[in-house]
Amino acid sequence: MPKVKIPRKGTHVDMTAMCDVAFLLLTFFILTTQFKPDEPVIVDTPSSISTLKLPSKGIALITLSNDGVVFFGFDMQPVMYDMIDKMSAQYNIPFTEQEKEQFKLLSNFGMPINQLKSYLDATPEQRKKIVQPGIPCDSADNQLANWILFANQGFQPYKKNRDDYFRVAIKGDSNCKYAVVKKIISTLQDRNLNRINFITDLEADPNKAKASAE
Repeated sequence: MPKVKIPRKGTHVDMTAMCDVAFLLLTFFILTTQFKPDEPVIVDTPSSISTLKLPSKGIALITLSNDGVVFFGFDMQPVMYDMIDKMSAQYNIPFTEQEKEQFKLLSNFGMPINQLKSYLDATPEQRKKIVQPGIPCDSADNQLANWILFANQGFQPYKKNRDDYFRVAIKGDSNCKYAVVKKIISTLQDRNLNRINFITDLEADPNKAKASAE
């Protein structure tokens, strides 16, 4: 008796809903992704075993290159705007509204206040070619101290609670001289800022590695 063949039926899966979900997720990630800002100098940070993470927002960042050039920035645009506005009054250097808007978009900068105006007037492509001499932080002209002061003042209205405080992080090159780092720490202490974070590369804890091997 011949075997009865069951007719095969093709399966059809409606992928319309799946495509809609995929495009919605793609749109969400595109709109919410924060791209890493351009850094004016490449810094080879030292390594450590510390696993403490910095907050995602509200950090005053001091960057030190291997030759001791000082950069400064704050990751909140309203605070950056307040900083340039107060520095303008402090040093009697007028900045236009457009220049202030350009300044608040900077991730960090390393220009003396008397050269900052020409730096802001340049295009983003031109700025990449400008060699920034660094922010003065010596005893004769400690502009970094004023930037820190005005950043702290500008941050105060955005504190979420009493335990929230002005955070400062130092991202220094491993080849930067200790005298430069000491000068930065002294500047922060003069502004009553004694809680300082150092940005480092994470390395394995030798004690944990030894314990796991045993």
